[in-house]
Amino acid sequence: MYRAVTGLALAQGVPLDDDKALARLAERARIDPGDRVLANDADVTDGLWSVEVERNVSRVSAVPGVRRALVAQQRRLAERGVVMVGRDIGSVVLPGAAKVYLDASVGERARRRAAETGMPDEEQVRAELERRDRLDSERGDSPLRVPDGAVIVDTDGLDIDGVVAAVLEALGR
Repeated sequence: MYRAVTGLALAQGVPLDDDKALARLAERARIDPGDRVLANDADVTDGLWSVEVERNVSRVSAVPGVRRALVAQQRRLAERGVVMVGRDIGSVVLPGAAKVYLDASVGERARRRAAETGMPDEEQVRAELERRDRLDSERGDSPLRVPDGAVIVDTDGLDIDGVVAAVLEALGR
């Protein structure tokens, strides 16, 4: 959802250093995540992992007004009974939910991201991930952290089926 708002801001020319304008944009945005992500009824899925969005999503997601707007949307979505993924879902958005924290080394995450996006320079992807991890861990509002009570699953070396199996095992299912 933060990537969708970042993409909207970039597409609409909203200055990324204007916290009030970003918050207004997030408050007005209708984001429907799913197999395809819709923002204001437009499919924005393919742009979510662009270099421009990747470079700016931490800045946009650090804006308290953006966070408030999207946390409210995420809580409404949760009422429908969904599985959510995000850096603050278990710690801020839904602190009472069952929590699984999927962890992977930055090298593993860079390998996966490069394969997903087709970016040939895995070291550049790694540097961007390290930068984003630092920014997200140091932000004042909803910093990246392992939520209390979370089951931590190390996903290094696992494919999607292995991750699912590890999560089910960790949850005793």
